[in-house]
Amino acid sequence: MANKLLHKDILNSGAQVRLTRATLTSARPKYLHDHDFYELFWVQNGQVRHHLADGAETLTEGDVVFVQPGQMHGLQGRGEHALVVSLCIHPKTVKGLAKRHPSIDGHLFWANAGPVKAQRDMRQLAALNHAAVQLENSPCDTLAAEAFLLPLCADLTATAFAEDVPDWLVRACNAAYAPDVFREGSAGLVAIAGKAHPHVSRMMRRYLGQTPSDYVNHIRMQHAARALTTDSDAINEIAADCGIPNMSHFHKLFRAAHGLTPLQYRQKFQRQVVQPS
Repeated sequence: MANKLLHKDILNSGAQVRLTRATLTSARPKYLHDHDFYELFWVQNGQVRHHLADGAETLTEGDVVFVQPGQMHGLQGRGEHALVVSLCIHPKTVKGLAKRHPSIDGHLFWANAGPVKAQRDMRQLAALNHAAVQLENSPCDTLAAEAFLLPLCADLTATAFAEDVPDWLVRACNAAYAPDVFREGSAGLVAIAGKAHPHVSRMMRRYLGQTPSDYVNHIRMQHAARALTTDSDAINEIAADCGIPNMSHFHKLFRAAHGLTPLQYRQKFQRQVVQPS
């Protein structure tokens, strides 16, 4: 049995989005539901059982799910304090984004199959919740909906993984963006993955075409580039903050990534900030 939800019954007049927070019970849903709107939800706390037409999967804190109209599903809490944040989004808003931003085609709401799951680490989840509070305090019109959706979709699309990449590897790669992980280099990524180093290396070569060191060093050089253009810290301090105290190695990696030395990059891109006397 299925139940269909309609956006005209949920969205206030003129609104394009509505945010709801719900603590789920441990009772299995009596039936799956579908809807004529796009739904985005994430697990804020605890564990959630996500029931689909072809089975079910367990979601944990930080899992974000994009559901298209017509995709039947249901949610069930596992244990106590299973909290979910859910957005009902008008179809016109989502279709409008795809029309103006073709690069998101094939991803998230616009994937050929779904629902699509992504993952946010603790820092990213905090940012997502901050954006959700801003959305709640807004008129929930098209501008507010897009202000919430665009940064999230841009970030997830830029770091999108193919559907056949194992979940554990996706989680480890996303977690590698945290400074306390990438400072440890490939060992940090492998530790987060919870698998043997040779296995992680084989899977990354197979699915991503790069080694754990390649992946982490790319993140480190992104971090270094941001620091060089926004901070006044000495270059050796930035290198150490990336987890690379060897300056010769840091310069080699940075030049390979950006085509300039760290000093050249800073001189070319650092914003000139006028300090008041």
